[in-house]
Amino acid sequence: MQWADRIGRRIKLRDLHVLVAVADSRSISKAAERLAISHPVVSRTISDLEHTLGVRLFNRSARGVEPTMYGRALLDCGVAVFDDLRRGVQQIELLSDPTSGEVRIGSYDVMMAGLVPAIIDRLSRKHPRMSFYTAHGDSPFLRTTLRERQIDLVISRRMPEVEEEDFVKEPLFHDPILVVAGRGSRWISRRKIALTELLDEPWIVPVAETTIGMLVAKSFRSIGLELPSTTVRSNSILLRNRLLATDRYLSVLPRSMLQFDTQVPVKILPVKLPDIIEPVELLTLKNRLLSPAVNLFIESTREAAKSIGDKMSTP
Repeated sequence: MQWADRIGRRIKLRDLHVLVAVADSRSISKAAERLAISHPVVSRTISDLEHTLGVRLFNRSARGVEPTMYGRALLDCGVAVFDDLRRGVQQIELLSDPTSGEVRIGSYDVMMAGLVPAIIDRLSRKHPRMSFYTAHGDSPFLRTTLRERQIDLVISRRMPEVEEEDFVKEPLFHDPILVVAGRGSRWISRRKIALTELLDEPWIVPVAETTIGMLVAKSFRSIGLELPSTTVRSNSILLRNRLLATDRYLSVLPRSMLQFDTQVPVKILPVKLPDIIEPVELLTLKNRLLSPAVNLFIESTREAAKSIGDKMSTP
């Protein structure tokens, strides 16, 4: 297949735009309505693409259309093309003012309550024309969202034993997990506490299926213990804080959150919990053009990471 003769001259951005619309709509008629063009034009565009490439891009049925493996491959290309084109246009627009533009950040709950808002606040004060969009969830969700180019970067715990060649990974800091209690808890007056003394207390722990939940369970098991049986399993920051404020519950929090979110109503208990060695890292998509605004955010994240651990210590 000769690129110049069969591809370069015959596949246009408009064709890819139609392809993406059909895949998203799962219907040629709905895609035509969405694009404000006629049904025959959409149908002919897909047929011409299939003829040019020599493969079937969609399977047709009474329920609509579904991309074949060839269609999915071309769709991945189309998403990347439009994303890079959008980035290129933004780059041109921002050359005159690199301190404006949007940054789309993905992270998990505790980072969204500590480190991420601290970075956003710092940047927005310095560069008020910048705007920010955030998406939060567990590590698998964030990685999928990054691959789909819905966000620019991810700040997340490293997923152990996972090879991901399509990402650029930059370790930021190690973030020890600390045992905490409400400010009026009966445990805060103790100078030394063994973890085994706390196993019968009510606990709030991360959901087991999440990355941080698995790492916390692994930390307990490394010293021959299982997670406490009397627990609330939740990733909700609001729920955790409300329960900790009753002074009945114990929980675990990363040191970075306690450093950046000074409003958390807790005290750190003098309990040694085995370190979780997987660092917090910054992920971007390999070979993807990053805007000046995103690069500013990344630089600010590196600066904030340097301070983590310097101001916090377990009593």
